[in-house]
Amino acid sequence: MENTPFIEVKNLVKYFPVYSSGILTKKEVAQVHAVDDISFDIRKQEIFAIVGESGCGKTTTARLLLNLIEPTSGKVIVDGENVIEKFKSSDKKEKLKYRRKMQMIFQNPYGSLDPRMTICDIISEPLSIHKIMEKNCQCERVYELLKLVGLEEYHAERYPHEFSGGQRQRICIARALAVEPEFIIADEPVSSLDVSIRAQILNLLADLQKNMGLSLLFISHDLSSVRQISQRVAVMYLGEIVELADTDELFDNPLHPYTQALIEAVPIPDPKVKNIKARLKGEVPSPINPPVGCRFNPRCSRATNECTEKKPPLVEVQKNHLVACFHIE
Repeated sequence: MENTPFIEVKNLVKYFPVYSSGILTKKEVAQVHAVDDISFDIRKQEIFAIVGESGCGKTTTARLLLNLIEPTSGKVIVDGENVIEKFKSSDKKEKLKYRRKMQMIFQNPYGSLDPRMTICDIISEPLSIHKIMEKNCQCERVYELLKLVGLEEYHAERYPHEFSGGQRQRICIARALAVEPEFIIADEPVSSLDVSIRAQILNLLADLQKNMGLSLLFISHDLSSVRQISQRVAVMYLGEIVELADTDELFDNPLHPYTQALIEAVPIPDPKVKNIKARLKGEVPSPINPPVGCRFNPRCSRATNECTEKKPPLVEVQKNHLVACFHIE
């Protein structure tokens, strides 16, 4: 892994408008604070993970990096170039060049594959869109990709409904690799799979990343998977990053109370170990009207008046370990 940043995210913000339900007029009445002023970087040939509860902004962040949705404000810098500004003025050819560099493995392997297309057509479609090779040469490339992800050549003529969940996810990975990207976003790629299949997919992703020198953003709420595959982890809560550190450091020495609660909630496969009472209380506040100050303060046992009045900055408290909390134990 290199220390050179491949992607730099600076003060990224995404608010979604909420409109009134009037029949004749449509008026914006509020905003969903999906991603609220986050900054981080992903290094070349690194597996970087984002974890957090459902609705914390993980997938929105991924879509912003790929420019699938336009941010409210902030910068996404890829190889020293602000791609958000570039996309506004680029033609189709330039946009395709960026798309080829960065690909995505979607969360649902059942919904992200067209049921009317064969696997050969699905995997070869990016080759045609990006004009990488002629149609008559694409089959051989499809066979290579299928073997790379642990499938066979004869699978190319089948349809998505003929495969299991794990096999479908392998097909999604093959499609993402078809254009030889430098960066891949894996959005909860194992959340819908059995435990044994999860291990196979995680090992496959780790091997591909190592052998092909990819940078990988791994999004998950499964901390066991994150610890197995990633080198660094960012913890998100209600649109903000509350802790960021190397994987071993984060799991061995979590400093933010939310991170501590998440790690304590992971089941231990030993009947002799007593269950720890969960620290998290209450529900996640609405992203339409997030709490003032620290967004975790309504559920935090350490919260003081300072936490309800001021937003804690994300600062480095130990080497390469950043935390947004006024009261670190």
